[in-house]
Amino acid sequence: MKVNIFDSKAAMGEAAASNGVELITKVLEEKGRASIILATGASQFEMLEELVKAEVDWSKVTVFHLDEYIGIPITHPASFRKYLNERFVDLVKPAAFHAINGEVEPEGECLALGTIIKEHEIDVAFVGIGENAHLAFNDPPADFETAAPYIVVDLDRECRQQQLGEGWFPSLEAVPEQAISMSVKQIMKSRAIICTVPDARKARAVQKAVEGEVDPEAPASILQTHPQTWLYLDRDSASLLK
Repeated sequence: MKVNIFDSKAAMGEAAASNGVELITKVLEEKGRASIILATGASQFEMLEELVKAEVDWSKVTVFHLDEYIGIPITHPASFRKYLNERFVDLVKPAAFHAINGEVEPEGECLALGTIIKEHEIDVAFVGIGENAHLAFNDPPADFETAAPYIVVDLDRECRQQQLGEGWFPSLEAVPEQAISMSVKQIMKSRAIICTVPDARKARAVQKAVEGEVDPEAPASILQTHPQTWLYLDRDSASLLK
């Protein structure tokens, strides 16, 4: 894991996006097409803002995303499909966007998306880390072993509190208790992983992910075992690192 620390969120996002663009461009030169994973949430604002400015032939890039709440419509302010459509897909028009639909039968959606993603080698995964050190919506204790690409997960209170704190929902009761998430093992299949994590509220999770043991109780700690992972932090999120 290569740790990079910046003085501002803007500089962090720009560097993370720049690295991602370099990796995607290289893949396009090698293979003529690429597949990526995009995360959502407040931590990705700066990175995505820079990514959409890049000179990339997005018409040759297939996009998957990490997770979606079960039971909320795409019109809901917290919908991750809505988030990515507005901040990325509608702006750059990728070759395909394989969105997770949280409004249909969840197990069937997991199987359908799993069939699709198995046909793609993921070249670059853009991810974040939650306040509880989750990776996607794999809250602790995360399942490091399941081979299923997508799974139905229960969201713990700390995770749901984070979604409320970021302003996506009016109350804790309004935050769904379940989601469809890409599995840890599927994320780890990515050739390269770019993890962007700003803000002091993430400092404890970052410390666990970087300096703690690899442990399902700190799901993002699994990133230590990936040979091509770049972690982008601001001074606040890096404040507890030794």
